[in-house]
Amino acid sequence: MAAIAALSFIPAACSDDGQVGDTSQPPSATDPIAVTATNGVSPTSASAPAPLDFNRDGQVVFGIATTGPADDGASAQAIVDAAQQLSAEGGFAEPVVVDNIRPTEAAATLGNLAQQPVDIIILGSPEIAEPLADLIAAYPDIYWYCNCGSGIAASPGIAQTTDNRAEISYSAGYATALLLKASGGRTVTIIGCCDLAFERLGYTAFEAALREVDRSFRMVYVRTGDADYDFDNTANATAAFRTALDEGTDAVYPYLSGAHRAVVQAANESNTIVMSAGTSSACDDEEFAYDIAVRFDGGDYLRAVIESIADGTLLEGTTRQFRVGIDPEPGAIICDPTPEQQAAMDAIYNRIGAGELDEFFAELSTEALAVEVRFSRESARPKTRRCCRLGR
Repeated sequence: MAAIAALSFIPAACSDDGQVGDTSQPPSATDPIAVTATNGVSPTSASAPAPLDFNRDGQVVFGIATTGPADDGASAQAIVDAAQQLSAEGGFAEPVVVDNIRPTEAAATLGNLAQQPVDIIILGSPEIAEPLADLIAAYPDIYWYCNCGSGIAASPGIAQTTDNRAEISYSAGYATALLLKASGGRTVTIIGCCDLAFERLGYTAFEAALREVDRSFRMVYVRTGDADYDFDNTANATAAFRTALDEGTDAVYPYLSGAHRAVVQAANESNTIVMSAGTSSACDDEEFAYDIAVRFDGGDYLRAVIESIADGTLLEGTTRQFRVGIDPEPGAIICDPTPEQQAAMDAIYNRIGAGELDEFFAELSTEALAVEVRFSRESARPKTRRCCRLGR
């Protein structure tokens, strides 16, 4: 990360008068970061002492806002760890971290964070993005950035990184199927929150990949949250895993935040195939053993775009999407694959990257959103889903 240490020497790109950035020139053919401009406003100032010192107080401070615990061992911790690492390597101040934010508390909590001497506020997920319009207007000197999963509505005041959870989940299902095939298992349980649209998109793509490898493989989704976006209910999640073990599950995907590590520990104790939820470093974890790293690591995304934030390439109002099979960051990997398993994963990455499954993923996304709207109108969601859709 030597480039990070050199960020203070990158010349500032734009003025601080709030004018719309010039997006008339296409990205250079050698620029590895491709962005989609949506009336983006340049974040940097010619008078700023350093490109990331947006409030011009002589120091660089990241503010981190996450819905899960900062030490969840999953997606929230990934982005906190990255911000802390970048700060240490760049000689910046210690980040200000606020975790366990509920959507209903987002406006007040983010407002309090914005009153700290922070230059960049990093949202770890889109669930807390609703109050951003008012906050961006109130705190224009802050660079607002969201690790936004499937994305939020484009706004001139916030930059976002996104990915395609259907692509990622398909790669995870395929990796799981390869391990089930090797072990003689046939059932995987996904332990999630609330059957939200993005969860439904994920587990449907996951199951389709399972069935592509072996049509007899079976997936069960279990809801464990007591409310929407409750990915932290350890009691419900561990109880769900014990029930899954009693019913003969062979693998578990704890698609969780605060409850993630407890399920991983239980899976290790029962010798059950288990995977991470977000972090790319799971295969090297020193406390627990993972069989698969399902990577949608917000920390990796932040590392990939930090220079573009500094040099004005990733303007507020722009979106950078990470794609499986195209970018190195997203997608599932088997921690200790055989040569045959690695070759199979390479092949599925190539198919996804080549766009062979794009139409199928688009269909899944449309269906997931349609079901979400129907459940919202009926004010009901199923507690457990046993899926039966066949992969192509």
